[in-house]
Amino acid sequence: MPKTNYRMFAADDPNVSMEPSEICPKEAFTTTDTTELNHSFYETKDESILAGVWTCAPSREVIDAYPVNEMMTVLGGSVSITNEAGEIETFTKGDSFFIPKGAKVIWEITETLTKHYMIAV
Repeated sequence: MPKTNYRMFAADDPNVSMEPSEICPKEAFTTTDTTELNHSFYETKDESILAGVWTCAPSREVIDAYPVNEMMTVLGGSVSITNEAGEIETFTKGDSFFIPKGAKVIWEITETLTKHYMIAV
């Protein structure tokens, strides 16, 4: 019988093997630290749904059209999101937020971010 539920652990859990990730362009990093790691807990065969944990060093990206629908919960660190109207919202440990596909945002990690995510393409 297929597994029907998945526990998503924190990135520092010894049972979670974090792998290098390259979602953030190297030129977006704002310090000499370019650490970016990911662990996928679940993905559909067609990769239209993904769930996992991601860690990334401080960086800043202007995103003209967010590529996916993404729900996130911050496990540690800090990220500020600037929307198209110029409004800035900062998310820290324990905060959950959503960015819809196509949204124009500035994504700025100000303190190494670790987050759980669920992506729907």
